[in-house]
Amino acid sequence: MIDYGELYEKYATDVLRVSYFYLGDRQRAEDVCQDVFVRLMTNAPDLQEGREKAWLLKVALNRCRDLWRGAWVRRVVLGSPAFETIPAPDATERREDEEAMMQAIHLLPATFREAILLYYYQGYGISEIAEMLELPEGTISSRLSRARKKLEQILKDEGGLEQ
Repeated sequence: MIDYGELYEKYATDVLRVSYFYLGDRQRAEDVCQDVFVRLMTNAPDLQEGREKAWLLKVALNRCRDLWRGAWVRRVVLGSPAFETIPAPDATERREDEEAMMQAIHLLPATFREAILLYYYQGYGISEIAEMLELPEGTISSRLSRARKKLEQILKDEGGLEQ
C-alpha cells in the first residue's frame, strides 16, 4: 500500500522545485505540485519501489508542459524574478549569474529545458532521463549537448557570460 504522506514528505520539495524552475511562477508551481499529488492519490498507479520520484517528476513535467503551452504564458513576461530571497552583498554577483542562467534556460525549447532540468538540477543520469521520458539515450545526450551550446550562445549574446 502506498503511503501518500511519506511520498509527499520525501518528494514534494523536488516536485515544487522542478515545477518552479520550469514555469518561473511560484503560484503555478504550487498548483502543479498539488495537482501531481492529487493525481497520485486518485489514480493510484502501480509504482515500482524506488521509482516513485521519477513518476512524480514525469507527471509534473507533463503538467508544466501543458501550462507552458497554454494562453497564460503568452501574457507572462519572462525574466520575472528567478529567486525569492534578497542576496547578501557578497552574493550579488553569483545571484546575477544564476538569474542570467535561469532566464537563458527559460528561452530554450521545452525539450532542451527538460533535459537540463533533470540532468543538472535533479541529478538524473542520461539513462534514467531516457527511461523517464521514454526516449533513446542518444536523444537525451543530443538534447543536452545542443542545450548547452544554445545556453552558451544565449548568455554570450546577452552579456551574461564573461568571455
